[in-house]
Amino acid sequence: MKTEAVVFAGVAGFFLVVDVLYAVWSGAEPAGTAALTVATFMALLVTFFFSRRHQLIGQRPEDRPDGEVRERSGPLDFFPPHSAWPVLIAAGASVLAVGAVYALWLFLIGVGLVGAGVAGFVFQYAGDEGRR
Repeated sequence: MKTEAVVFAGVAGFFLVVDVLYAVWSGAEPAGTAALTVATFMALLVTFFFSRRHQLIGQRPEDRPDGEVRERSGPLDFFPPHSAWPVLIAAGASVLAVGAVYALWLFLIGVGLVGAGVAGFVFQYAGDEGRR
């Protein structure tokens, strides 16, 4: 994950330089400056994620020049076989989008459905470490 962190750090640096140049040359035009600032922070977030994963799991065979393909054989991680939560998230997103057009109360119901779906999806297997 170290290589990926370095790549996204470069992307974040590029967006930062472009953001500063754009802010100076455009007279601090707010929309473009804000968009480039958000792009910088998003690239920094991905950089942080990859850096943290590298700290937790160490070097992978892909990170070493002498790494072999056979070193990555076997199970990668646990992936849930089936889940109803993505359906609830999709339904909530649909209600949320329709509510953004028609009514605030419908939008708030959509926010609640998406929130419940995301929470259920995230905590679906919480506490089940021994049963997998």
